[in-house]
Amino acid sequence: MSLDVAAPCEDHAGMISQPYQLYVERMDPAKNMARYYAMEIEQTMFGEACLIRRWGRIGTRGQEKHHVFEREEEAVHLFLELLKQKRARGYRPRTTLRYLQS
Repeated sequence: MSLDVAAPCEDHAGMISQPYQLYVERMDPAKNMARYYAMEIEQTMFGEACLIRRWGRIGTRGQEKHHVFEREEEAVHLFLELLKQKRARGYRPRTTLRYLQS
């Protein structure tokens, strides 16, 4: 096989079938609470599904954790379980726009 000729690439089995992204917040001014939680599923360069979670106080970098799975279905299952847990704890989609203060 020559590197000068483009090889056809018809194998789409390793691609994520649809985008999975989530950003939710939990705010309670009485408790000085302003938290965010974000998740997304991406494909690694080895074709595995990777669930990336980010969380912390709004306005900070927070923490990040990666979960790598051989199958996309496993990542989606964890994504949906975590979504259910966050909704039960009071996390909701952001409803208003916040502007950066100069």
